[in-house]
Order: sequence, then C-alpha cells, then structure tokens
Amino acid sequence: MSENKTQLTDLNPDTFIAAIEHSVKRQDSEQLLQLFAAITKQKPQLWGTSIIGFGQYHYRYDSGREGDFLRTGFSPRKQNIAIYIILGFQPYQDLLAKLGKHKTGKSCLYINKLADIDIEVLKQLIEKSYQDMAEKYPL
Repeated sequence: MSENKTQLTDLNPDTFIAAIEHSVKRQDSEQLLQLFAAITKQKPQLWGTSIIGFGQYHYRYDSGREGDFLRTGFSPRKQNIAIYIILGFQPYQDLLAKLGKHKTGKSCLYINKLADIDIEVLKQLIEKSYQDMAEKYPL
C-alpha cells in the first residue's frame, strides 16, 4: 500500500512564508499563520513543500489504507491561497454564503487574497471545521 504523498517535514513555516516573492500573498500568509495558530492553539508545521498545517489526525479507510494528515491549514499557491477544510463544505454553506469571493473543491477553499473575503467569517469557518475534525478524529 502506498504512502500519502504529502508528509510532515521539519522545514520551518516562517522561512517558507518569508521566501514568498509576491508581497500581498506573503502578507496574507503571515496573517493566516497567526489566525490559524490562534484558533487551533497548534504549532504550524510544513507538510510537503508548501502546505502549512495545524494539528494532525490519523485516518484509516475501509480499504486498509491509512496515514496521517493535517487537521486544517493553508497553502499559498501561485494562483491563489488554498485553505484546507478537511471534512468538506456541506456543513458550512451558511458561512460560505457570507464569506465573499471564493471557490471550493472537495476540501479546499480557494481565495485570491484576504481582501476579497470577510475575515471574521473565515475565522468562524476555520474554528467550526477544526472543532468538527476534533469530534470526528479525537486526539
């Protein structure tokens, strides 16, 4: 059985963020780093080369595949910022409706910049989804 491609690393998230060339994306990432740390009370950790995660959980599928992954986090990508809401967005439609300009994937919320969204709504979304992860996957 293959391992998860995205593994926890010893790389420093602050160093990663400091190296972001685009100034707005770097400033947004610094703000997100503080926001996620305050909400989750977890230390940021770099997963792979570009995902900053907060907390982790162990999963096991019916197929037997299992592994560890971040409970929540974000990735400042070239085109956008991906925010990881691992359980998906079905339970959070009310918050998404108030968030502002965004797109969603299965478990990723995509924003271009923080100025496009309501930060208070984002905080609620992160907090609620993190609590839901803790209930589903206790430490």
